[in-house]
Amino acid sequence: MTKKSSTSSKAKIVAQRARATRPWVLAWAAAAALAACGGSSSPPVTLAPSEPPPVAADPALRQTSAGALQGVDDSAKTGTYFWKGVPYAQAPTGALRWRAPVAPKAWSEVRDAKRFASACLQISRMFGPGANNTYDATIGTTMGQPVGSEDCLYLNIWRPASEEKNLPVLVFVHGGSNISGYTADPLYDGANLAKAANAVVVTVNYRLGILGFLNVPQLAQADGEESGNFALLDVAAALKFVQSDIARFGGDAANVTLSGESAGAVNLLAMMSSSRNAGLFHKAIEMSGGVSIASNLPPATVPALSPATASLAQGQGILASLLVADGTAADANAAKTYIATQTPQQIAAYLRGKDGNALLKVVLAAGLNAANPIPDGKVVPVDPISTLAAGQGLNVPLMAGTMKEEGKLFASLLPTLSPAFKPGWIVDDATRFSMMFNNDPDAPSKVAIGDIIDASYLPVDKPVTGFNAATGLITAALFEANRTNLMNTLAARQAKLWSYRFDWAQQPAPWNDVYGAAHAFDLPFLFGNFGPSVISGVAFSKANEGGRVALSKAFMASVSAFMRTGDPNTAALGASWAPWPALLHLDATASTAKISAQ
Repeated sequence: MTKKSSTSSKAKIVAQRARATRPWVLAWAAAAALAACGGSSSPPVTLAPSEPPPVAADPALRQTSAGALQGVDDSAKTGTYFWKGVPYAQAPTGALRWRAPVAPKAWSEVRDAKRFASACLQISRMFGPGANNTYDATIGTTMGQPVGSEDCLYLNIWRPASEEKNLPVLVFVHGGSNISGYTADPLYDGANLAKAANAVVVTVNYRLGILGFLNVPQLAQADGEESGNFALLDVAAALKFVQSDIARFGGDAANVTLSGESAGAVNLLAMMSSSRNAGLFHKAIEMSGGVSIASNLPPATVPALSPATASLAQGQGILASLLVADGTAADANAAKTYIATQTPQQIAAYLRGKDGNALLKVVLAAGLNAANPIPDGKVVPVDPISTLAAGQGLNVPLMAGTMKEEGKLFASLLPTLSPAFKPGWIVDDATRFSMMFNNDPDAPSKVAIGDIIDASYLPVDKPVTGFNAATGLITAALFEANRTNLMNTLAARQAKLWSYRFDWAQQPAPWNDVYGAAHAFDLPFLFGNFGPSVISGVAFSKANEGGRVALSKAFMASVSAFMRTGDPNTAALGASWAPWPALLHLDATASTAKISAQ
């Protein structure tokens, strides 16, 4: 924070804004209290937007319900103003670990909002942060180790460098299998999208892994928590901040589009399936997600969600593993006996007393690190698809996308499809990351396809057993099956449903065969970010620059149109996009966009 003199003009502006906005402090506190109390029968909380503040001499100085923020006037570089590390809840640590998010405490001085807050605590993976909360070489050296912090419930805001008000708002939820990811990832920088779409862009950190999703009944019994879906409650809290405060940044709280990719899309759809989130967002863009359970899908497909019984077994396994790891119990059976002697309050205190890093290491070693929304019938319906079919979720315009070759990013999972399949990769993630990090897309590659992909899958285009065909099974069974089930369900109730498939695959060899139009490769096009990232070193060359930039501009223009009207059609596409079950193919040649309807 930066202390300001009470006689300075900036302090006067802050004081005037504080007096003008004091009622919203109470509104936010009341909303947070209701969220913390829980109760699935409670009506959804809808907060009225605040009045925009008077224009200050410094356009990056803004007042929120909790206090003043000093952001950055980046108009000369990116044509935007931005605010990073904006708290939307208190740190979920100590007694607040595994509790619904609590509103941030107000501050009296101007708070610095120029830097990203820490990533949420997680085990480092390829698409997560390294030691420095950004994309750098330490991602390769920290894999499998805890990184980030439990003090992580912050969001970031970008808006065009203008005085325009009532701009549409996009709130983006990052992916990472709900066990990794971070808003400081350069893929998610919102400046280019905010400028191109003339919109306010918000990115949100939320609790990950077992800190975000944990089904241990003793926690609810001890504290009255209604659900173990803490990550979804985090996103809801961020959306409530948007409702109460985004007008202060020029956004229209009555026109909020919630978007997310991969796990972020799963979380979005889980929230969309519950009426408790009514009024928090008005349109949705889901990228490579799903919300189906097994009973919604045909045989030989893979549901996006598992039943609550699966998360309950995981929670019991985590508790037992911790007790064995610290010597409290000799084995799993002894742990079960010990747990039966403890009160819910004692179990809750035991879990909250664990060091976060040590907690994740034990969970990882036990193979219990998986996380996803829990269909508990409280925060998430037991059967989200059936709930949406009955019209009991949120009936909002939806844009749903998949990648043509989603499954290529998950080649290590091929043995789960059939014992006949080997893992697709012959290198571990740290080695593959090093190959990607050190690759120059404009120079001949130093690695060959056989250095990365198992020989049994080569050549990649071999019918039936080639890499393309094998990973295509994952694409169809998981991503396309869940997308189709979702869209067919929603189509019975509304017409504003749009689906795209991202086909772009212009990467230099051998990476076009390794990835091509793989999972997550649409993110740079959405945000207009082709600079350094885990993807850029293998995907974006000078040779494909013209086409990919043109495709990105068309994609962002379509998103802008959808945010404003619920219809993604725009002349920039060069094609007419009909509602579902039609499909728009997004592609490009080396020099131009190539978009077609099917």
